[in-house]
Amino acid sequence: MSTSHRVNDTEAENHQPPAVASAEVKDGISSRIAEVADRLVDLSNSLHDDPELGWQEFRSSTTVAQVLKDQGFSVEQPYLDLETAFRATYGIGAFTVGFLAEYDALPGLGHACGHNLISAMSVGGAVGLAQMAGELGITVEVIGTPAEEGGGGKIELLERGAFAELDFALMAHPAPVDVAEAEPFAVAHWHIEYTGRAAHAAAYPERGINANDAFLIAQTAIGLLRQQLPKSVRVHGVMTNGGEAPNAIPEKTEGRWYVRAESMDELLATEKRVIDCFEAGALATGTQLTITPESKRYSEMRTDESALDLYRANAERLGRDFDVDPAAATMNRASTDMGNVSQIVDAIHPYIGVGGEASNHQAAFADSCVGPTAEKTLIDGAVALAWTAADVAAQRR
Repeated sequence: MSTSHRVNDTEAENHQPPAVASAEVKDGISSRIAEVADRLVDLSNSLHDDPELGWQEFRSSTTVAQVLKDQGFSVEQPYLDLETAFRATYGIGAFTVGFLAEYDALPGLGHACGHNLISAMSVGGAVGLAQMAGELGITVEVIGTPAEEGGGGKIELLERGAFAELDFALMAHPAPVDVAEAEPFAVAHWHIEYTGRAAHAAAYPERGINANDAFLIAQTAIGLLRQQLPKSVRVHGVMTNGGEAPNAIPEKTEGRWYVRAESMDELLATEKRVIDCFEAGALATGTQLTITPESKRYSEMRTDESALDLYRANAERLGRDFDVDPAAATMNRASTDMGNVSQIVDAIHPYIGVGGEASNHQAAFADSCVGPTAEKTLIDGAVALAWTAADVAAQRR
């Protein structure tokens, strides 16, 4: 497994901005993470082998929380009446650092977004930092956040006060390559449903109201609308129910659609235009339209730039490379409910590379999130996060 990375004076002098936590503190952190490296890899692998969807992560959340409990953290689970959320706490210092853990998987794709690594990196970073909690005068928390993949678990926690006591929040997300700054789109997630009337398509077509036609009209209208949308907007989705039989006029069709934009303001302005397209389908076919938000809107990210500079310098000390092909670096535009947290708490959300040719939300990317390269990424991420949290705490407490 990975061994601890020792920080020497020459390294500190050759990187900007300078680290503010001492070399001794950072050596203690990395040594502690090395001690638990096998347990972190086991955690990541167990999550990867047993993927659970958002709001259903009963085994995953318990597994992550148990590792922290075994490392001396006090664990509250369920947390704030959310069954698959938890909070783990270590230390009693006045400055509170919160590592966020995600563990939900994707329908049909398992951990093709690498949330198994997110949990393991956050746990590792927290365990390493806890080693120095007394010396730094801090409290270390890990907050288990369900349903990032469209469910807005962090937003539910946010509205219940989960992050109110944090002074700094952080996590790292797997991607093909390292990218320091997250620049996610704000996003709205919708469930779309058209209801018409079934009829035999050959014998009684005039008695039917075709819910499939409504979706076809809406998707055509959205396709045309894209010509007039700014490049900062994305509209995309899938039909999840298109009918039951070819000789029966579909009575009900359903789909899931996302609208993304550069900011919350732009998102709100765009939503009405997209809703008009769905309403056009209902008007033209005589169907009834129901649009149901699947979660509250995800916000754009407000990055703590000075903390991000510290992360970049720490990651580079570990050999991470941010000089990458821009075409491979666009995962940092992916929407995340961490954006909402960043609106009230100083936060960073860097992306850390696992290599390979696959990208997030491809089946092959799940394979990239286990194995020797992923394990090195896991340990690097845990150390870089913990070092950065130590720097921020030493600078600001």
